[in-house]
Amino acid sequence: MMGGSLCFRPMPLLQTISTRFARIPAPVRGAIWMVISCFLFSLMSVILRKVTAEFHPFLVTFWRNVFCLMFLTPWVLRDGIENLRTRRIGLHAVRAVSGLAALITWITALSLMPIAEVTALGFTTPLFVTVGAAIILREAVGMRRWLAVAVGFGGAMIILRPGVETVSPAALVALGAAAFMASSFILVKKLSATETPMTIVFYMALIMLPLSAVLAAFQWTMPPPHLWPWLIGIGVLATIVQMAMTKAFSIADVTAVMPFDFTKLIFAAFLGFVFFAEIPGIWTWAGAAVIFSATVYTVRREARRSGQ
Repeated sequence: MMGGSLCFRPMPLLQTISTRFARIPAPVRGAIWMVISCFLFSLMSVILRKVTAEFHPFLVTFWRNVFCLMFLTPWVLRDGIENLRTRRIGLHAVRAVSGLAALITWITALSLMPIAEVTALGFTTPLFVTVGAAIILREAVGMRRWLAVAVGFGGAMIILRPGVETVSPAALVALGAAAFMASSFILVKKLSATETPMTIVFYMALIMLPLSAVLAAFQWTMPPPHLWPWLIGIGVLATIVQMAMTKAFSIADVTAVMPFDFTKLIFAAFLGFVFFAEIPGIWTWAGAAVIFSATVYTVRREARRSGQ
């Protein structure tokens, strides 16, 4: 009798938590999912930094893609393979190339410079998106948004401080990662007119795998046994980060969720200090604040323009 009363029942407990969480206002739930995504993203950055200390970024990228596709496949099978039909395989391929370039440059930057600095420079991605949208998508960009872009890139200069310090190649690689990521986002916007989110994500993972295998072949070596758990963890975290971020944007407006993206830098700075004794300088924080403020302004202007 006593044993029955003390028996732990996980399913009712999870259902209770889920029910109570659903009662929380949508903007708060969206913020929670965004913060979870930012924390896991920063944790993944720490693991990538650790693994690339002894394993080439090309190889890390390949195994990350292997495990991402492995964990993504059950979701695809659940929704039905017939939902993956597409007539835009060429554009999917271009997006995969862009995404692979972004991934490789980002991982390379993490292997060369402090995590917080890579994260701070990564905040320029939405600014590159604005520039790309004007050039590629022919979107109308007003003077205020161009000013916000200029201010944001000014924030990047605060971090880099050219003329005061020598701009490191690693910092340029980090900015390159942000630019490639922006091009990937623009291609997603073009694809989303006819393709489902699952189709876009799956074809990117499917095409990136053989492309990354070609690059990995130039540095090929099997991972030592002690790295397998870390590589699997990278694949798991990458999948969950995408799901959590998608959940955040599906629950609440982007203008309500986007400000919480700044927690990514807070987590990155904390984890970088704990695991690598990295302490971000005042210029990193100041530049990141300027970039992020310009980014939030740009996002809010875009939301108002689209009627959100």
